[in-house]
Amino acid sequence: MAADPASVTVDEQPIDRPHGIFVALHKPAGYVCTRDSGEGQTIFDLLPGWWRARKPLVTSVGRLDKETTGIILVTDRGDVVHRLTSPRSTVEKVYEVTVDRPLDAALTARFAAGTLLLDGEKSPCLPARLDRLSDTCCTVTLTEGRYHQVRRMFGAAGYLVTALHRSRFGAYTLEGLAPGEYRDVPADVPVLLLEAAVCRPAWLVEVEGVAIVPDSTRHPAFL
Repeated sequence: MAADPASVTVDEQPIDRPHGIFVALHKPAGYVCTRDSGEGQTIFDLLPGWWRARKPLVTSVGRLDKETTGIILVTDRGDVVHRLTSPRSTVEKVYEVTVDRPLDAALTARFAAGTLLLDGEKSPCLPARLDRLSDTCCTVTLTEGRYHQVRRMFGAAGYLVTALHRSRFGAYTLEGLAPGEYRDVPADVPVLLLEAAVCRPAWLVEVEGVAIVPDSTRHPAFL
């Protein structure tokens, strides 16, 4: 009979998180999402040092660039990483964006159309939802995760992103977490995320083949 991982000890000490690691971290600016300290401080400097020796390796689910703040998921569950970073995944990621000049009202429809082609890319971005908060601030909801995607999307439209913060990843937010802090994700949240990864967001509707984003609808699983 296999031993219960929770009952296994090393030097009479219980093993930390024997069933695996899955945490949400509030990434501050100035940290990179790699283990290479040559690029500066890493998000793994904010986590327990002994996690670096765990097998399987602890890694982030995707990355945020050095100056972007916000939620980053960290886990040693390779199946979760693969599922949530797969090109087929449609988990919602919400970003709070500040740009260098007033936002054009037409940008909402442009992002929602699913026709925005980024420099160097062969396929256009999937439809994205833009909700304007002020003249120069908005939220953007994506269901994919390309390299520096939010900054590049606004750059393609002639804007410079001056501040970028990811406030939500799927069903999980940063509520109560200060920059640099992390907390365990409840056991059922990874399941929620995996189920959401194969669901088309309810706010995305096609009318005569054109994607539009209604103002009043949101995926109920994420409210």
